[in-house]
Amino acid sequence: MIRANEVFTQIQKLTSKLIELGLVNDQCFPSIKELDNSQKLEVNISGVQSDSTSIFLKKIPYRTMYHKLVESRFYNIKMIDGALIQMQYIFCNDSIERHRLSFFPNPDVYLFQNYPDLYLENELYNDVIDIRFVCVPLRFDFDNSTNDNGVSVAQPIIHPVSHLTIGQYTNCRIPVSSALTPYQFIEFIIRNFYNTNNDSFTDYLEKWDKCFEICIFEEEKTLINISIPVY
Repeated sequence: MIRANEVFTQIQKLTSKLIELGLVNDQCFPSIKELDNSQKLEVNISGVQSDSTSIFLKKIPYRTMYHKLVESRFYNIKMIDGALIQMQYIFCNDSIERHRLSFFPNPDVYLFQNYPDLYLENELYNDVIDIRFVCVPLRFDFDNSTNDNGVSVAQPIIHPVSHLTIGQYTNCRIPVSSALTPYQFIEFIIRNFYNTNNDSFTDYLEKWDKCFEICIFEEEKTLINISIPVY
């Protein structure tokens, strides 16, 4: 079983390692606190309020939302290319209840083309300024909570307990086999968006063997789904 303190420590150490690797432009280290009048612990971004997710519900262009996130420093990590990484968890009685793990690419990355001398010498930036680049945010959500009537928020297929949303599509919820640890999420992001032919940055990440329990519904196993490693 992974507890809130372990998640907090993982985020701290992973953030420090990415800074050491030179992949980070700015960072907000995590905070951990007990939520009022509850048995819940929240691992959040320092300086961010628990109810600060309203921006994601507004029907505004992605570029506008991205810049609002930057202005408010609503991120754990701002990557060297401007992409934002968020990691937020809530635990109840030592068990994970919710998480939101987000990756927001920089919608203005094409601006780097105005300064080729700064980037073309580095293979990482060669990938970043590729004219074929498409800006697509990703979000891994986990929600094992209940509503005010005590009914589970999750429903098989319609709203998997753990799921991946690609883009800002409201009903895009690709089933995921379990919640993700900070290590699993960061390893996924770095491996797929920052490793290059010459630099495998994931090789430098401290590996964490603990993982969350499988939570996928039986009905979802017959669909295309994402399997999280079980160590």
